[in-house]
Amino acid sequence: MRQEFYDLEINTNGQKLYEFTDQTINWIKNNNFKNGVLNLNIQHTSASLIVQENADPDVKSDLQNFFDK
Repeated sequence: MRQEFYDLEINTNGQKLYEFTDQTINWIKNNNFKNGVLNLNIQHTSASLIVQENADPDVKSDLQNFFDK
């Protein structure tokens, strides 16, 4: 089994949701991965990772409204 590592840095500007799906998909395609396990880690104490399908655009605004409370 092949194992690869990648550091993705996202410049942030305050509390909000930051999308990085495209960067992740591009990295997977550039490495020609066909199947496997993707392990995502955040190395910041005040950050959280949310995995969702984004089928409904209202979900993002609902989440942001929730965190703003």
